[in-house]
Amino acid sequence: MLNGIMVGVWPESKGFSDDGYGPIPSKWKGICQNDIDTRFHCNRKLIGARYFNKGYAAIVGSKLNASFNTPRDNDGHGTHTLSTAGSNLVAKASAFGFGKGTAKGGSPRARVATYKVCWPPVGGEECFDADILAAFDMAIHDGVDVLSVSLGGEPIDFFNDSIAIGSFHATKHGIVVVCSAGNSGPADGTVVNIAPWQITVGASTMDREFPSIVVLGNDMHYKGQSLSTKVLPHQKFFPLISAADAKVANASVQTALFCQAGAIDPKKAAGKVLVCLRGLNGGVEKGQQASLAGAVGMILANDIFADNEILVEAHVLPASNINYTDGLTVFTYINSTKNPTAYITPVTTQIGTKPAPFMAAFSSKGPNTITPEILKPDITAPGVSVIAAYTEAEGPTNKDFDKRRVQFNSLSGTSMSCPHVSGIVGLLKTLYPNWSPAAIKSAIMTSATTLDNLNEPILNASNIKAGPFSYGAGHVQPNLAMDPGLVYDLTPTDYLNFLCTLGYNETLISLFSKNTYKCPNPINLANFNYPSITIPNLVGPITVTRTVKNVGSPGTYRAKVMRPMGISIYVKPQKLKFEKAGEEKTFNVTLKVKNAQAIKEYVFGELIWSDNVHYVRSPIVVKAV
Repeated sequence: MLNGIMVGVWPESKGFSDDGYGPIPSKWKGICQNDIDTRFHCNRKLIGARYFNKGYAAIVGSKLNASFNTPRDNDGHGTHTLSTAGSNLVAKASAFGFGKGTAKGGSPRARVATYKVCWPPVGGEECFDADILAAFDMAIHDGVDVLSVSLGGEPIDFFNDSIAIGSFHATKHGIVVVCSAGNSGPADGTVVNIAPWQITVGASTMDREFPSIVVLGNDMHYKGQSLSTKVLPHQKFFPLISAADAKVANASVQTALFCQAGAIDPKKAAGKVLVCLRGLNGGVEKGQQASLAGAVGMILANDIFADNEILVEAHVLPASNINYTDGLTVFTYINSTKNPTAYITPVTTQIGTKPAPFMAAFSSKGPNTITPEILKPDITAPGVSVIAAYTEAEGPTNKDFDKRRVQFNSLSGTSMSCPHVSGIVGLLKTLYPNWSPAAIKSAIMTSATTLDNLNEPILNASNIKAGPFSYGAGHVQPNLAMDPGLVYDLTPTDYLNFLCTLGYNETLISLFSKNTYKCPNPINLANFNYPSITIPNLVGPITVTRTVKNVGSPGTYRAKVMRPMGISIYVKPQKLKFEKAGEEKTFNVTLKVKNAQAIKEYVFGELIWSDNVHYVRSPIVVKAV
């Protein structure tokens, strides 16, 4: 299995050792582009590496020197994501001694390659369209089976979207393209990489935490999290101060409260635990400002947008990130107590935490703003506090002041959840090399779960029930995806017809197809054979058609519907009998508004086909107008 990723790599990472690997597969046509960086080496595990910077060079001009001509990862993002997708087993891995165990990628025996397309920001841009498209072309040429794309911008029309165009061409060659959903949540309509030929991945938590308890002088305890290796003297309480009360004279209250550079007065903060508000600048940067001002520790309180989402960070002083509600309580304690004090306990590792998973607040959400008939994201996977390999070119915080170097680091983002699914895709491609990208996507989506480890509905970061706009079909379940029973399949021609339905003319379609394509009669997007059903403007009754293919043993599947509020749904036929693998059956789903007045927003349900062994579940998303 050849797994490619569109970022750089630190090739010396142990997870990319080729011990125990045989010859490089004969189908591989890639290269190790180390003509300038001769210290960069590929092997029988890391079999390819290329860099693409001509688009970037057109902007920066003479500022582009030889140091840019390398696929080496200097900021850690590429190494982290590639190792998540396909690292070997590496014993005794940890992040600063926490979360100890054996690290491995989703497809640990996959051959991997990297395609570096992103560079230091210029005018707000890091990854240029010309470089992204060139990387897709070469990945197709080289012979990858899976492409993991932890990139994204704003949701835009497909004909202007280099990732959508590149991934379409990859999909035509049987390559499964997995993309991150974006980190602009929790606002609605923020999801990116919304083409139906992409697998779009949101981010959720896992059942592992790194607790560090904030203990106040009134004996109240609040569980936060951190990866700080620095500790306060055992159970010694220190004066507690809000950063707003520790500001220099010429700083605004807001600047100080967010612990921005130069805003904290050492005369007020020295020897105290400083409380900073999350947002605007990074948590580690806040801790650095606290440390420079002489604070002995930091409590990082979530703002209302982050709510219950805790990000563990490698702080430079004893620190703990607490949620929004607990943060309010801490500020209240400071304001109501003459001599407030606090203690921060050392960090520990806790496994089996509940509830998990829940959705990350940063994870971008639907609805799909370009084609609302296609539900996005498709799936969610672990993307919070993920421990994976890291570059040694910079410190774990990527800040100039951080001189530490680590082999593993903890990062959060949909960039981290994306390669989890890429690794799973790699395993599925190995099991079913002849399955189409759409069949693999369907297997992943229809086998997902919407329940957490308490067997309750998955929540968002505000402890409110999440929904398909957060997690798509649900949280990925790789073992069930190996035996999905039925799949909803699509071909490149189906995707071209999808573009035709959007009104694309021959000129626009030529961006996706080298051959001239004449559009047939337009289809109704409601009948596009996607593993979810989304009707964004239901007025009168509508009947949608889907076709499923049996990829398991012979059996009879029966339909079960969880109806969205105010919507009646009828499935015909109610029973599908399959006598052999590869057999296809078509069914209709009729949706009708029962009470339009009661439906103000989108409502959600699901359709399940089951033979009592497999449960092939599709989300149903409806908005009545």
